[in-house]
Amino acid sequence: MKKLTIIGLGICFSLFIVMTAFAYEDGDWQFWNTESVEGNLVENWKVKLEEEFRFGDNIGEFYYHHTDGSLTYKLTNWFHLSLSYRQIYENKDEEWKEENRPHVNGTFKWKWQDFEFKNRSRFEYRIREGKENAWRYRNKLTLGFPLKWTKLGIQPYLADEIFIDFDEGDLNRNRLYAGFKAKLMKYLAPDIFYLWQTSEKDGDWIDYKVIGAKLKVEF
Repeated sequence: MKKLTIIGLGICFSLFIVMTAFAYEDGDWQFWNTESVEGNLVENWKVKLEEEFRFGDNIGEFYYHHTDGSLTYKLTNWFHLSLSYRQIYENKDEEWKEENRPHVNGTFKWKWQDFEFKNRSRFEYRIREGKENAWRYRNKLTLGFPLKWTKLGIQPYLADEIFIDFDEGDLNRNRLYAGFKAKLMKYLAPDIFYLWQTSEKDGDWIDYKVIGAKLKVEF
């Protein structure tokens, strides 16, 4: 187990170096900040409200905000199903555009040799201002390492998320994460990460290098 953990951390560090090396070649540095509140309604039911703010142009310009509400049902210990609705405002070409996005999520969870795996599939319907509506599929696979550092329970993780537009029928975005989760107190769960996003636009691939900070209040 110790060898597996060391190998896993080595892969994590190598990926971070590769991500950073590519990121400096082109693209924009950004900061994404997310706060959320999550609580139990009744047995097996949870409700969550999330706010996210994004700053681009080398973290000098606020350009994106979303509010997301979700209701989650735990069918089993290894599968959760959620219904969500997201409202987005994004500054594009000096004009704020609205997008409304209902989405359904199914999440599988399992362990292997104390490594924690999570696979989330999302189907979302994008109701876009000034553009045609569209369906999109997203899949995010997360690997949590069997480590908990200090009393805060700091845990390193890796994740990768793909985006597939149904209209185009191709993969046009990928997000690769390397980060750390922790537990400040019983009800506070911070998450700090580096994200390398690549998106296809007009035949070219655009990179974003993102420093992210999340804080979730649980009750």
